[in-house]
Amino acid sequence: MADDEAVTKTRPNSSKSQDSSTESPNRSADASPLSDPDSSSQAINDRREFFMMPPEEKLEHFERRAQSHEDHQEFDACIQDLVRCVALTRLVYEDGHLKQAQAHVTLAKAYFQFKGWGLQSQEHLALARELLQFCSPIQSCKEEKIKVLLSLHLTQGGTSLLIDNLEEAESSFLEAEQVLRELHQLGGINQEEKIKTELETCNGLSRVYRRQGRSEEALSQCERSLQLLKESDKPEKMCSVHRDMAAIEQGIGHLDQAIEHLTKAHAIAVSHSPEEQQGAQISHSLALILSAAEPHHNDSAEHYFEQSLSEYRSSAGPLDPTFLAVQDDYCRFLLFSGQQEKCLEIQRASLSSKRSTFGDLSAEVADTLQLIGSVDMTAGRMKQAHRNMTKCLDIQSLLYGPQHRKTKATRKAVDMLARAPEVAERNQRQGRRKMKPHTVSAVPSSGDDRNSMSDS
Repeated sequence: MADDEAVTKTRPNSSKSQDSSTESPNRSADASPLSDPDSSSQAINDRREFFMMPPEEKLEHFERRAQSHEDHQEFDACIQDLVRCVALTRLVYEDGHLKQAQAHVTLAKAYFQFKGWGLQSQEHLALARELLQFCSPIQSCKEEKIKVLLSLHLTQGGTSLLIDNLEEAESSFLEAEQVLRELHQLGGINQEEKIKTELETCNGLSRVYRRQGRSEEALSQCERSLQLLKESDKPEKMCSVHRDMAAIEQGIGHLDQAIEHLTKAHAIAVSHSPEEQQGAQISHSLALILSAAEPHHNDSAEHYFEQSLSEYRSSAGPLDPTFLAVQDDYCRFLLFSGQQEKCLEIQRASLSSKRSTFGDLSAEVADTLQLIGSVDMTAGRMKQAHRNMTKCLDIQSLLYGPQHRKTKATRKAVDMLARAPEVAERNQRQGRRKMKPHTVSAVPSSGDDRNSMSDS
């Protein structure tokens, strides 16, 4: 049990609370294929044999099992085994050995990629960086050390982006590029892996520059990615790059360039992507950006809205939240392009779907009732508008409370509608019916007047 106790001691303090949801390292043998929980004598012997294994054999066992867990997307179990590998590496290899740094980098990468735990990842990266300073060149070849450095810088860049440390992220990705060139010169990486790594650094730097507002540099990194994908004959992966470029261009007000990139992305998605929803997403993005552009793009915007809705309906169904959200965007477009009645028809038909998907007392239902009421009010249908706005107000009062800005705005509209002549007249009639007293028969049904009155 010494190695399992060592695992517990080497856990980073900052990750204790999050690691506590996973299996205790002290049950490592129970999780192994050699230690079935069955109480048979064979199982007991297997467990005893497992505990008697030397640390180096246990290390190989947990490394293999961690990879198997990763392949099967069992990420919590994978991280547990990698924690054990860190402890066992300290037992198997002497201080200053490259394997110790490598184990920390592997665990840091798993924390980042599988769980999104940036701080835990950075703690292990710091330990790995410290260990690399003392790695003896006799124990490990230069290529292996550079590979560990490359993985360290890439992971550091990703975790720095995750915690919004943009300067460190940029520095780490640039260092990764430099290390990659050195590794390539030594012949330590094949062309496919080199391109894959370059794409990772380009994507990382593009995200850094975009967040920093350095749009031209972000677009330049995207152009590099497109060239690399073209060289590696992977046109299907260009789709996401064009979408990123469209978002950057739109952010700086270049709508025509954004439309051009989205059109290219859509063409790639239709011809290469097996995922139907990717085409639906791009159609939706195209529709939104076209609707925000000049009015002469309205026909194209409507086409892409309808195409997106058709693709979402066939792939996800009419009750899917994404389908309903796109439908609402389409209705807003119809409203602003003067097609109020078509918008109203779609919104009325969507009410039952939204009640089924989100619930009767949901923000989505309230927003739909408000939109219907607004269109009715614009068209002069005051009674219908008052009825729908009142229903909206009831839901908003429950969801947000009477003092919320949305509730106050709707109440103001309801009060204004209540003053409309046809609404006021209807309310007066309803008020009179409620206030009308029950009539009492003046002629008793029997000879006993007292009994008749008491019965009434």
